[in-house]
Amino acid sequence: MRHITAADIAGFEKIYRLNLVNALPGFKPANLVGTAAPGGLTNLAIFSSAIHLGSDPPTLGIVTRPTTVPRHTYQNIKDNDGCFTLNHVLLAQAAAAHYTSANFPDGESEFAACGFTEVWRDGFPAPYVAECAVGLGLRLREEHPIFNGTVLLVAAVEHVYLPEAALRPDGTLDLAKLGTCAISGLDGYHAVAEPVRFGYARPGQWPAPLAEKS
Repeated sequence: MRHITAADIAGFEKIYRLNLVNALPGFKPANLVGTAAPGGLTNLAIFSSAIHLGSDPPTLGIVTRPTTVPRHTYQNIKDNDGCFTLNHVLLAQAAAAHYTSANFPDGESEFAACGFTEVWRDGFPAPYVAECAVGLGLRLREEHPIFNGTVLLVAAVEHVYLPEAALRPDGTLDLAKLGTCAISGLDGYHAVAEPVRFGYARPGQWPAPLAEKS
């Protein structure tokens, strides 16, 4: 087994280092973050850093890159009452979603450039992605600078839109049925297989797979 130290990583060529470190967490969620500037220009960006931070109240987080250069997503969230959307990427949309990471010029919306459609729901001031099966409306509550210059944005979930058929009786989501994809590293998009699910774990009782309910 190869042993790689922090010193080794620091000495790697830049692109090799980026690829390696981004692959270390394994599979990550693929989401498009939708925002709007005060003047109305929209922005769309691929994120793989969304994390669950609590269920009561429902709280999620995303990590933004260092703000040493302009970051439209971060600035739009700050300027638009903390509002943004999180939209599940389908595998069929992977190329278009990945394209949102390109450095488009100021004044050009990634929605139009990448072939996505803005949709505004229930008066929420940030755009959802019409082509995505799951859309969440979030509002920033806290932000936490991280030692490496990135920023953790902690947000409350205010709205959830999803197909009724994807919601299981126990409240879980059938992501495979939805076609939601996962990301590995910086550029790998993966289909999601049907899961093996287990019940609540208890000491002395080995977990057994749950039978799917119709």
